[in-house]
Amino acid sequence: MRCQPFPARASRFLLPLFAAIAFAGCTAFLDGPNAPVARRAAALLPVDALILGEQHDAPEHHAIERETVESLASRGKLAALLLEMAEEGHSTARLDATATDAQVRDALAWNEKAWPWQSYGPAVMAAVRAGVPVIGANLPRARMKNAMTDVSLDVQLNGEAYTAQQDAVREGHCKLLPEPQIVPMTRIQVGRDRAMAQAIVKARQPGKTVLLISGAGHATKVLGVPQHLPTDVSVKAVRLQAGESPDEDEDKGAYDAVWRTAPLPPKDYCADMRTR
Repeated sequence: MRCQPFPARASRFLLPLFAAIAFAGCTAFLDGPNAPVARRAAALLPVDALILGEQHDAPEHHAIERETVESLASRGKLAALLLEMAEEGHSTARLDATATDAQVRDALAWNEKAWPWQSYGPAVMAAVRAGVPVIGANLPRARMKNAMTDVSLDVQLNGEAYTAQQDAVREGHCKLLPEPQIVPMTRIQVGRDRAMAQAIVKARQPGKTVLLISGAGHATKVLGVPQHLPTDVSVKAVRLQAGESPDEDEDKGAYDAVWRTAPLPPKDYCADMRTR
């Protein structure tokens, strides 16, 4: 809906009605699904941490991430950009704003096979150019083996949530994982969420927002990173959803907002896994 001016010849009795209609229409346009990313992001502030939960292969999601970085940075509100796509212990903190793409990739120990730089580079470089540190937040691969046997991770979520996380692991692996692997793989998922939460705590700055880019499963408030944040850290979680959500009611409880983008062509994500 476009914002319309008041009719030039509206009487003084009709002006309040036209004003109400115009305001409602403009609000829908400015804050609805077609609103600029900057305005949608601003509507969620102030907050210590903002999590964008993407669908990894959705190009529009990467564009939204870049625009969110640019919006927060331009207002001096971006404390740091945290990434699931880079491991803990790697950051651009020692680089200056003129660093090259190659220098940034080296600083983050970027895994091109897992995460195409073409997709994530624009958001990362927008933060670097703004003088904002980009920080790897994911659990290092070297620590995943220990996480698989760490029984303390079994009690980091309440019983119902931990069971739901196990179900999510089953679904995420196309129900092809042998049952004995479900608990170890769930521990890795919890360990990764805890690592990202700890990275948020470390990067937090008063009056600014830490932006975390992750998969939607890590962003959910009922199972993911927000579950592992201290109560004094305020957080908003956004799901970036390509097309219609399979369960809109579930999304309402799991995310503070759902930003929809155009649907992607149908794809059987489990086909390759079945083949292997």
